[in-house]
Amino acid sequence: MRIAIESDPDSDVRALIDRGLDIYNNDRAGAADYRDLWAIARDGNGAAGAGLKARTFYRWMFIDWLWVSDDARGRGLGRALLAEAEAEARHRDCLGAFVDTYSFQAPEFYEKQGYQRFGQIDDFPPGHACIWLKKVF
Repeated sequence: MRIAIESDPDSDVRALIDRGLDIYNNDRAGAADYRDLWAIARDGNGAAGAGLKARTFYRWMFIDWLWVSDDARGRGLGRALLAEAEAEARHRDCLGAFVDTYSFQAPEFYEKQGYQRFGQIDDFPPGHACIWLKKVF
């Protein structure tokens, strides 16, 4: 076989690799039960001012991102979004939650919510760190 670097393989190749990995993982760890989880804060007009995107799988919640608009900051929306997402994760029978964040973003925020650091990559991005945190429910 010849190896090639591709930035945009066609959908059939992506599906083949995805299915192959899913079959391998399912054979060893059982079904992951991937499910998206969104918590959105909206104003009286329905406009989104903050949101959290996560997914649950293997009985854990991974937080993809949490964002609060500049004009909505300082109102506790980040804490409220996280609490709602954690409640839903518990409802889905999750054991805990984990997240990665940059040193210039929100590691202290997550620590105040009971998350503990368990990993770090320095100089990612250069001059900063990528920090992994988890919370066991």
